[in-house]
Amino acid sequence: MKKSNLKLIIYAIIFILALFSIFMAGIYFGYSNRSYIDKVTGVINKEKISDINADFEPFWKAWKILKEKSIYAKDITEDQDHVWGAISGLAASYGDPYTIFLPPEENEVFEGDVRGSFEGIGAELGVKDKFLTIISPIKNTPAEKAGLKSGDKIIGIDNQNTTDITSDDAVKLIRGPKGTSVKLTILRLGEKTTREILVTRDKIEIPVIETENREDGIFVIKFYSFSENSIKLFKQALLDFAEAETNKLIIDLRGNPGGYLEAATRIASWFIDEGEIILKEDTMNGDKVKDYRSTGPRLFNENLKLVVLVDEGSASASEIFAGAIKSHKIGTLIGEKTFGKGSVQELVELTDETSLKITVANWLTPDGVSISEEGITPDIEIEITAQDEKNDKDPQMDLATSFLSSM
Repeated sequence: MKKSNLKLIIYAIIFILALFSIFMAGIYFGYSNRSYIDKVTGVINKEKISDINADFEPFWKAWKILKEKSIYAKDITEDQDHVWGAISGLAASYGDPYTIFLPPEENEVFEGDVRGSFEGIGAELGVKDKFLTIISPIKNTPAEKAGLKSGDKIIGIDNQNTTDITSDDAVKLIRGPKGTSVKLTILRLGEKTTREILVTRDKIEIPVIETENREDGIFVIKFYSFSENSIKLFKQALLDFAEAETNKLIIDLRGNPGGYLEAATRIASWFIDEGEIILKEDTMNGDKVKDYRSTGPRLFNENLKLVVLVDEGSASASEIFAGAIKSHKIGTLIGEKTFGKGSVQELVELTDETSLKITVANWLTPDGVSISEEGITPDIEIEITAQDEKNDKDPQMDLATSFLSSM
């Protein structure tokens, strides 16, 4: 072999080895500096969703660092718990206190609450003006007996600050076995200092309806909750009213925190002409408004003399009903401005054991008034003062009965 050919072969081998070294170095540096999402192992379904534009590398990097460095990492035995926490944070990032993630344990509790009884203090909670607030204490429950009132702001739960807490997280802290106690730090409207109220938990049975055929010829339906069986019970109450041979009716929605949308629209349909709007639903798109219309049949004509009592404890479905009655001038609203919880939550199943509760729309009255932003203002406003309560007086009911008696 000629020396010139040998040199060419040697140069070729050196060149190939150099290229191979560069290639291997590129693989090494590329692997060591690859995206954290590419390093993740043991994870299923990590593909990117096509219509979400976000860099997940900081998330995976943060997870890795926390797992390696956090002193509390040893307390979490299941990586899936981190996923539940991440989803909770994602839901909270939307800034809506009613959009929440329900991990397995909370989801099971929520599903049980929809129909059955539970153990706790018996108070409906919400977030108003960024404060955890009592919408309404339920009748004959520890909350009512302890003196809690609609509009009370809960500043602390067993000395734990409630700043930025969701109503669902607060419920988890407040509930507990019958016979145990929880201490609530309360700031009441008109007061400058907080007070501490100790409430002993009990089994809570949610009432629905009570009726009274008064001697003055006025029939009263005290309506506590738009629950699963309230349509049937309210229909029976109306039959009792029809048999009372009077045209004067008071529907007392004070302290009624709401419930099922279907119950509100169905019951309102018995007072409003078929086809008329009961409720407008403003969706996330803003330009799509869904109308809920009366399905009838309207059971009462213009001879019905109706008063609906409302207060700050009237919320959600109560506000739908009251707003429809007011908009269509079917009756007169008396009392105080309602709570202002006019939003639609949809429960979406994520897995067999978890769910997302998402605010998907806001409610408007037939006149276009936003229930969430404004609440429902009564036609005649009158409050119950602390002195009235001390003297066991109810000026709202007194005004309602005198109003109807004069008609």
